[in-house]
Amino acid sequence: MAEFLLEIRCEEIPARMQKRAGSDLEKMVTDGLKKAGLSVNDVRSFFGPRRLTYVADIPARSPDVSDERKGPRVGSPEQALAGFMRGAGLSDISEAEIRTDPKKGEYYVAVVKSEGRDSADIIAELIPEIMGKFPWPKQMKSGSSSFRWVRPLSSIIALLDGDIVPFTVGGIESGNVTEGHRRMGKGPFTIDGFKSYAAALKKGCVVLDAEDRKAAILDGAVKACTAKGLELVEDAGLLEEVAGLAEYPIVILGDMDPSFLELPGEVIRLSMRTHQKYFAVRDPKTGKLAPNFVVVANQKAPDGGKAIAAGNRRV
Repeated sequence: MAEFLLEIRCEEIPARMQKRAGSDLEKMVTDGLKKAGLSVNDVRSFFGPRRLTYVADIPARSPDVSDERKGPRVGSPEQALAGFMRGAGLSDISEAEIRTDPKKGEYYVAVVKSEGRDSADIIAELIPEIMGKFPWPKQMKSGSSSFRWVRPLSSIIALLDGDIVPFTVGGIESGNVTEGHRRMGKGPFTIDGFKSYAAALKKGCVVLDAEDRKAAILDGAVKACTAKGLELVEDAGLLEEVAGLAEYPIVILGDMDPSFLELPGEVIRLSMRTHQKYFAVRDPKTGKLAPNFVVVANQKAPDGGKAIAAGNRRV
């Protein structure tokens, strides 16, 4: 088996579209490979703010296929024989085999053999086709290309057993180079498989798995609140969204003017959740909202996040 690695990198994908896009890519690529006659094992897919990733083990080549097509009885009219030959791709009826059935007598059978194909050739046709019809809720064109994607494409990685599978989509040629975090570890990074890919992104300050990003945010938020004697107001929907906004999430606990708490708690929470993507914080002693919030940054700050907290406090 050979490892197939695909990364489609672009400008920031809206958080609400990422999870569905990851599922769509996994299904479309897996179904396409299987339809081409390839077995697909150990499928994994990942999604994030700037990339969709797919990895699986597939054979280096699809198997040869032999298909038998039953035809008319020997001695049938010429019209029936001609239709059978056209459908089976035969130039003469002598190319068909004659089989015998105890009840029906002798009849023709065409044995159609199809040679297997290199998996690289299958991939080179499949991925551009999938990307051309990918079901984004909204798409856009960029540059002079007529190709549409959710945001402008940056790069495509397509590797089979470490070798580049060459093709072009939207003016972007497939290769073996990716980039990390915009500020903390851009790269570029040349990779030869999923192991080096995962290592490069870790070095480049990108948390590849959305579940890992969610766990880091939740753990960091709970710890930040606990350290101040506060309690996080958990919000699964907001957690899902902010995990799609940061490649390297850093949790920061901020504070706000206590006078804002004169507003109903539901109003405060809705405003922070909808407009600022903040988590609300409560006082565990009273059960009421505290004049604090949790914000998730997409980078490490030299001052430990003080300036970020101050800026968000003003907001």
